[in-house]
Amino acid sequence: MPGYKQSEVGVIPEDWGLEHIESIATVTTGAKNTQDRIKDGQYPFFVRSQTIERINSFSFDGEAVLTAGDGVGTGKVFHYINGRFDVHQRVYRISNFSERVNGYFFFLYFSTHFYNRIMQMTAKSSVDSVRRDMITRMLVPLPPTETEQRAIVTALRDVDALLLMLDELIAKKRDLWIGVMQRLLTGETRLPGFTDPWQEKRLGDHVSFLRNGTHSRAQLTVGDPVRNLHYGDIHAASSIRLDVSRAMMPRLSAAAAARLTRLEDGDVVFIDASEDLVGVGKSLEIEGASIIEAVAGQHTIAARFDKEVLADGFKGYLQFVPTFIAHLRRLAAGTKVYATNRKHIASAEIALPEPDEQRAIARVLSDMEAEIAGLDARLGKTRDLKQAMMQALLTGRVRLPVSAVEIFEPEAAHA
Repeated sequence: MPGYKQSEVGVIPEDWGLEHIESIATVTTGAKNTQDRIKDGQYPFFVRSQTIERINSFSFDGEAVLTAGDGVGTGKVFHYINGRFDVHQRVYRISNFSERVNGYFFFLYFSTHFYNRIMQMTAKSSVDSVRRDMITRMLVPLPPTETEQRAIVTALRDVDALLLMLDELIAKKRDLWIGVMQRLLTGETRLPGFTDPWQEKRLGDHVSFLRNGTHSRAQLTVGDPVRNLHYGDIHAASSIRLDVSRAMMPRLSAAAAARLTRLEDGDVVFIDASEDLVGVGKSLEIEGASIIEAVAGQHTIAARFDKEVLADGFKGYLQFVPTFIAHLRRLAAGTKVYATNRKHIASAEIALPEPDEQRAIARVLSDMEAEIAGLDARLGKTRDLKQAMMQALLTGRVRLPVSAVEIFEPEAAHA
């Protein structure tokens, strides 16, 4: 393009320069060991981890970028700080920046491109340690003025602020959802128009257990002659609902599938064991079974409840009913693997509202989940947007106006 040139780091604007890091900053290492950390120390202590420790000494006071010199964080751990701090002996400190470079602009470019550089310098699939020259001889493209660098920093920090806001909003919404769910599922809070007392029900009087498969994933095939028959594995699922019309599940052979019960909308599939008590009672309520046939997979318990006792849409929240979960955990405790079986589920006695109230509760909770899912999707798109912006701005592919740039004052520490 007009106004651009080919360089050793790719195409950059004609008025941008290339500098080796050693010409724009000092590169050194720290002198401390991990055991020097102090839990509530006065200053940040940078070790070979994304976690920032504390210490009561400082070896440097000023602006710096830090990265791990070896270990699992090699090429992946980066920190920015402007203040007093101390450094592990196998952590590189890049500091004393030239007037030609904005320290935070350098942090953004270095943390985005350094891993690719060290991978290009090794014949292995991973790198164990960083040599000093890997940093000092790395080329960094620089806009001609520090003002343009600050404009880029400001734009990217604005996106960071939006990401932080979305993270905090999602956390608050999830906390609210949990609080509302706890009150609604225990009857502590009743929705308008519902006053009938809840009735104690023994689940075993209102459930039929379905025959689930015993085949491991290694025995499954994709593209089986039984078209649209899917083999459910809820261990890999992360949501409360499993929409089998969209789920990508392995398929089971015709002979193995012939003896298994097809799942229907409203059926509930529980996991039969968990490595910890948190997973006890985890389940999924089936939706979309009328579109794609599905059967319950290995290590599951498939249950079909009487719809006049447990309404469709509400059954997915059974795993959050305190009395039900407490019942399963009490019976599952005491083993290395916390197992749940059909008898445990059948013997549970819990207080339930009438189906109309159950459906109303499910609508409230489902609407809240949909709002959180929408925010999660927005968060993901914003992260993608930031990556695209970084690729464009840090290489000059997109230029920003710099006539009115506010000075960015970075935080004391940023990882």
